[in-house]
Order: sequence, then C-alpha cells, then structure tokens
Amino acid sequence: MSSAQINGISLWFETLGASGSPVVMVHGSWGDHHNWDLVAPGLAETHTVLTYDRRGHSQSERLTSQGSVHEDVADLAALIETTGIAPAHVIGNSGGAIISLRLAVERPELIRSLVVHEPPLVGVIADDPAMVSILGAFDERAGGALERLEAGDMLGGAQRFVEQVAFGPGAWDQLPPQAQETFVANAPTWLDEMRDPDFLTLDLATLESFDRPTLVTKGDASPPMFSPIADRVADAISTASRHTFTGAGHVPHMTHPYDYVQHVSSFIA
Repeated sequence: MSSAQINGISLWFETLGASGSPVVMVHGSWGDHHNWDLVAPGLAETHTVLTYDRRGHSQSERLTSQGSVHEDVADLAALIETTGIAPAHVIGNSGGAIISLRLAVERPELIRSLVVHEPPLVGVIADDPAMVSILGAFDERAGGALERLEAGDMLGGAQRFVEQVAFGPGAWDQLPPQAQETFVANAPTWLDEMRDPDFLTLDLATLESFDRPTLVTKGDASPPMFSPIADRVADAISTASRHTFTGAGHVPHMTHPYDYVQHVSSFIA
C-alpha cells in the first residue's frame, strides 16, 4: 500500500505480484480499488497488478473544486509514469473504461494492451433515433439519483443509483456494509462527474489511430444502453476484439470473477 503525489493531489495505490508484465486496473464511478478484490489476485499470479483509488474516491484526495475527466486521464498517465511500469496493460470498467479510452487517445505509448467493459458513453449513441427511449429511461433514473444528491441526501442518492441505474431493485440490501459505505462516501464525486460536460462522451474518431491490442467487453444481463455503446467503441478501434460475459451485467469482475480472470488473462497473455 502506497500513496504518491500525482498532479498535486495524493493518490492511494497498491501492487500485487512480483513478476510478469504490468497491469493497471481503473475502477468505475462510486467505487474504489476494492472493486477489483476478486480478480486482482488471480491476475497477479502471472502479472504485476496495480490498483488505485481515483481522485475523489475513498483513500485518495478529494478536492472541493469542480473536477474533470481530463484530470483523471492525466492522473492515470502520471501514475503509470511515476511507478515506472509503462507500457502497461490497462483495464477499465464503466467510468474507468472512459478514462482508459481517453488515455488511449492521448497517451497510447503508455499502453501495452487495453481492456474496457461497458463505458457509459451515452453521448456516442445520442444521435441514434432507436436509442431515444433507452436514453430517456437512463436520464430519468440517473436524474432521480442526482436530485437526491443535490439535495444533500447522499445515502438516498446512492441507494437510488444502485437500484434504478446500476443493478436493479433490492440490490442495495444485498450489498455488504463496506460496499454501501463506499457508495455513500464517493457519492459527491459522482455528482461532480455528472456536472462535467465531457465525462459521458468521446469523439470516437479519435480512436481510429490507436493500434494496440484491445478487448471490448459487455454483459448480456446489462441495461440495454451498454451493448450499442460497446459495439460503437469496438467499431472505432481497428485492433479491437469483443467478448460478451454470459449471465453478467455491468460489473463482471465482481459477479463472475473466475470467468473474468480467465478471459482477460488469456487476452493479455
């Protein structure tokens, strides 16, 4: 367990494994490095694995000023450089997948291979008439969580997000207490992300020049907007292969860890 001064803030990180090519895992919104607890040890059997808390999450520093996805990308780049592990296999989930894709655009030399699962880039399907009802439902559900957070109800906003956006009705009570506490603690950072106009969109044309091996994954039990987004991302990267995790949703590394480790290990090998 360590912390480093990265771009003027303190970022917490840890490494597992002592040999093999380096892997950096970028967690999604609301979470932290513990999101990878079920898969990091398996990957560390053959790789050196670095997990970290993104700025504003858990043990890393949180600023009071409005943040930006561009800061998250700069943090990831600086962390890879500071720890001397470039080029690394970069693995991102959800919001972490957005950050990883932006790193691929801005600093491709830092990446050995790229694995992204269901980036919530709603902006890339906003022009598709077939997606109007799907995006409308997402906006309504996410908006309900935002309203509670803006009113200062961090617990209510976190619970609403878990049950109406991410996992489904009744899911909050099934989360272990530590996970519930993490959601509530990191709720202000998700609110900050939703106020960033660049967070949920990306010009996919900028990915056309990225030529490192890439795996774009999705779950067949995920909310319906994620499949077309993943498909468009994969279409934009000439080196991309695709995989669908059967029976899994938005966090296969937490719900189907064995399948996740097996497939990702095979790809990055």
